[in-house]
Amino acid sequence: MTRTVWNVDAVHSEIGFSVKHMMISKAKGVFKEFDAVIEADVEDLTDSKVEVTIDVNSIETRNKDRDDHLRSGDFFDVENHPNITFVATDIKKKSDSEYDVTGDLTIRGTTKPVTVDVEFEGQSKDPMSGNIVAGFSGKTKVNRKEFGLTWNAAVETGGVLIGEDVTINFEIEAHRAE
Repeated sequence: MTRTVWNVDAVHSEIGFSVKHMMISKAKGVFKEFDAVIEADVEDLTDSKVEVTIDVNSIETRNKDRDDHLRSGDFFDVENHPNITFVATDIKKKSDSEYDVTGDLTIRGTTKPVTVDVEFEGQSKDPMSGNIVAGFSGKTKVNRKEFGLTWNAAVETGGVLIGEDVTINFEIEAHRAE
């Protein structure tokens, strides 16, 4: 088993999130800037090295005022905590293509263990470059309050403006390094 370096193709990759809004719908967003160190044998990902760094300032929810509020000290405090990081610590195979990837997630200076459901989507040869490309997707759910994201507001009809549970999802296309 030999690990290979894989480079994230930002054009064909996305890290997004969703959270309950006003107790009745979901607010969604993405982080437009991120990178990852991926060293993996795609035949067996259990011995992979995975480190993800997200530029929190790149948050995009299609609402400038909300994005600015999320960057502020009420939420991510980008001035003092510009990045979200995830470093895999253990990878367990669940099926031919499914894995539980446990690692340390750091948001706003707080680090907690999180397990991400990851699916290896397969690999293909890029007809343009001739390079080997692999796809990965996954998701996890975290309680934002555990990472110091506690701001909220009451809703007149009952409940709160923002739910506690945040679903983080991703689609990664990575090119094998030459």
